[in-house]
Amino acid sequence: MPRHREKGFTLLELLVVVGIVGIIAAIAVMSYFMAIDRARQKRTVNDMRTIASAWEARATDMHTYAAAGYTFPTVPVTAGTLRGMLIPTYTNNFPLYDGWMHTYDYAVAADGKEYGVRSRGSDGVVDGASYPQGETDNPDCDIIYSNGSFVTYPSVAQTK
Repeated sequence: MPRHREKGFTLLELLVVVGIVGIIAAIAVMSYFMAIDRARQKRTVNDMRTIASAWEARATDMHTYAAAGYTFPTVPVTAGTLRGMLIPTYTNNFPLYDGWMHTYDYAVAADGKEYGVRSRGSDGVVDGASYPQGETDNPDCDIIYSNGSFVTYPSVAQTK
């Protein structure tokens, strides 16, 4: 008498399917977190442009970027001082935090002719006193905007 195979899946078939679903889920989760980080970088870059364009508009009127003559990055301008100078005349939107909820750093040169806005990146740590110019592949890099353009920025940032 022949044996009839019962309907259903074997344990091995189920394990293979669960393994495949697990691999797909792991790839999706990694992509999700990378997309979140890229979105935070883009938000930070756009907020820095907003702050810088308002600061430049004020400098056009006042002929200086200085609040009282500070040097970047040793003695930054406080966010409160900058907000007082720019709101509401030059901007209504003044972001206080970057995409990772860290405060921005602001400063001007002693002669008042240069300014800088810095985000400390996803790690929240200042990378150093000098920065390589241009695009970098480091996802934790500081993002520096100075005098109308980005000095250091992650590869996700758009220059214009």
